[in-house]
Amino acid sequence: MGNNNSPLAGITVLDLTRVLSGPYCTMLLADMGARVIKIEQPGKGDDTRAWGPPFLDGESAYFLSINRNKESVTLDFKRPEGRAVLDRLVAIADVLVENFRPGTLEKCGFGYEQLSTRFPRLIYCSVSGFGHTGPQRDRPGYDAVIQAEGGLMSITGDADGPPYRLGVAIADIVSGMFAAQGISLALLHRERTSGRGQHVDVGMLDSVAALLTYQASIYFATGASPTRMGNRHPTIVPYEVFPTKDGDFVIGVGNDDLWRRFCHVIGRDDLGADPRFATNERRVSAYDTLIPTLHDVLRTRTRQEWIDLLSVAGVPCGSVREVRDVLNDPQLAAREMVREVWHPTAGAVKVLGVPVKLSDSPGRVRAAPPKLGQHTEQVLTRDLGFSPQEVARLREKKVI
Repeated sequence: MGNNNSPLAGITVLDLTRVLSGPYCTMLLADMGARVIKIEQPGKGDDTRAWGPPFLDGESAYFLSINRNKESVTLDFKRPEGRAVLDRLVAIADVLVENFRPGTLEKCGFGYEQLSTRFPRLIYCSVSGFGHTGPQRDRPGYDAVIQAEGGLMSITGDADGPPYRLGVAIADIVSGMFAAQGISLALLHRERTSGRGQHVDVGMLDSVAALLTYQASIYFATGASPTRMGNRHPTIVPYEVFPTKDGDFVIGVGNDDLWRRFCHVIGRDDLGADPRFATNERRVSAYDTLIPTLHDVLRTRTRQEWIDLLSVAGVPCGSVREVRDVLNDPQLAAREMVREVWHPTAGAVKVLGVPVKLSDSPGRVRAAPPKLGQHTEQVLTRDLGFSPQEVARLREKKVI
């Protein structure tokens, strides 16, 4: 299924993951040309195959969103016959990715230490809630829990309201991104050095903590925990959502020159000249005085009128759009960020495109997410040398 011109062409990934963090990681690798063999439980498959509605002709929209460009093999590796098949699959893989709770695969004989001695070139990536070391390593990781324990919820939401999780599973997604980055780095290291693989250990809590960036730095500098501020930015003013005559939009005035331009566009040069607001530091201090005035001014025109005027002046701004508006944006179409693939059951399926644009070796959406077990027989016979009779026996025993 790979593209010979893609960066990861010729790399085989054995995907033992399910739900979101792991599948998102392996989708990123598949987009860049890796061959991804997804191992799923016979008769059930990845948990997300049952997550819905919505479903497209029985196929979960959730599953379809994160499993393109992969091959599906059903295999029960809790049974001896299944473990024997999995062992042969590991032998042909460059990378193994798993997101079981730490210690689970060791019980089956497929932990990193157990495999690395027999397959020294293998890159073994583990994604778990709290990582494979530390006192909380055995805790399960779920996105909402990690958003809470990782501090994101404490800084998300209105100042006077309850904490909120983000509208996407950001803990899972960023963990998958870090895992894909770690695997790519391990592949580069293997190529440049002794040819040995290594263990890539990604904890969801670590990943979310890494997102705190300037919020963490505020704590390090002051000793005080940042709190919820709604759409307000803690260190830049004005940088938030404002209401207009007909809808909300965002402005981002990131420096003092932009502030003066902004004031000129809205017809308030007096604010630009006011020493109370002359610098960003002063605007942050005078937030409660300044923002109500800006609200009053910005309510006098429509959202698009303001966007047109501010854009000409070079002031960053944009509408607060619904998902349907984003996915029908001509800019995303020009960037090939919405693609259509043909699924054997669901027919034409739209998926998101590849966000990383490489000029000479681009990734691409090649194939629809697979049906459960769609490639089992093909992989066992073509890659592992099983006879049709052996495959039939494994299927009869419900090993595959």
